[in-house]
Amino acid sequence: MIRFLKIAIPVFIVGFVAGNAFWYLASPLWIDREVNETLPAEFMATALKEGRFRDADLAHKGEGRAQIMRSAAGTALVRLTEFTVTNGPDLEVWLVKAPDPQSSDDVKQSEWISLGPLKGNKGDQTYLVPDGTDIDAYGSVVIWCEQFGVLFSPATLTEV
Repeated sequence: MIRFLKIAIPVFIVGFVAGNAFWYLASPLWIDREVNETLPAEFMATALKEGRFRDADLAHKGEGRAQIMRSAAGTALVRLTEFTVTNGPDLEVWLVKAPDPQSSDDVKQSEWISLGPLKGNKGDQTYLVPDGTDIDAYGSVVIWCEQFGVLFSPATLTEV
């Protein structure tokens, strides 16, 4: 019995740790988080820039529209509509100065501002841009995996 326990306990511990690590890293690949935020009717906003999300590579895919908008009160926001992206751990929405990032290195070499964690990998959502941000200086919105430093999907912005 003791011989069995000497083998079973380490196997159980290793299996438990490996199983949890696998679940943490792989579960976002098949579990979607859907959101559906509407822009409040009283929040009259004008679109300044917009772009379409595209695939970053064969494993990281995205589609939908990104818009930078400004309210009558001067508040800037980023609005994602018809949006879907490959899910992953620790995804964030970034405004990036690079106008057309093709790779993770392009994003890393540029200046950026994090707008916060991605609320869901599917659906319409809105992010506030920090006050004092020069919107004209930013050329793209990207979905970025902070944990692994990987570009998931870029949207090149053009004037509306």
